[in-house]
Amino acid sequence: MTKTAVVTGASSGIGAATARRLHAAGYAVVLGARRLDRTEALAAELGGSAVARPLDVADPASVESFCAGLDRCDVLVNNAGGALGSERIEEADEAKWLAMYQANVMGTLRMTKALLGRLIDSGDGFVVNVGSVAGFEPYPGGAGYNAAKHALRALSDVLRMELLGRPVRVCEIDPGMVETEFSLVRFGGDAKRAAAVYEHMTPLKADDVADCIVFAVTRPSHVDIDRIVVRPRDQARVHLVHRETA
Repeated sequence: MTKTAVVTGASSGIGAATARRLHAAGYAVVLGARRLDRTEALAAELGGSAVARPLDVADPASVESFCAGLDRCDVLVNNAGGALGSERIEEADEAKWLAMYQANVMGTLRMTKALLGRLIDSGDGFVVNVGSVAGFEPYPGGAGYNAAKHALRALSDVLRMELLGRPVRVCEIDPGMVETEFSLVRFGGDAKRAAAVYEHMTPLKADDVADCIVFAVTRPSHVDIDRIVVRPRDQARVHLVHRETA
């Protein structure tokens, strides 16, 4: 029987790249995102074993509706999330903090809780939580996102402990700089500011991270890769980046 992989945040970036690679690896894929037009286009590209459903992981009713329509789940990729703004703590926008926590932490909790029974019943379930190096390397202007990804890291660790003895593996993928819509969203659509993040260096592409995810998922069932930290060669720490000069 064909295994089913559920990917959240599948409308672009790492989510879309992961869906493509899992589909190529033989999985039926269920694409979840708020931008249904994009996921429907991706599902059409991938063919008959891919379906798109509307999903907002920050909305409990949306998660419930999305998961109720799933008969099977062998792999869950919790990719939905992201950063909003770069204000210092003294200027923190609480609405942005709450939105980041809802997407990165509560969304992961909701999806995992809703599908955990089906993951266990599969006999070889796999949960991938897409974190960030921001989850263990805090930096000025990033406290809200840092806090959310630190929380996701704790959630992943505890989930792994609580599932000990049951047939579900848990892997956290922590990327460094990846050129996707991440910075564009973070800076409120300011394309010039977003592009500057990646100037004079070579960042990762979404497909590089997707490759790591599919590698972890496709290991033998007794092999659990707890965590993968993946950065571009030009980045050693969040703020230690090599940039070519003219």
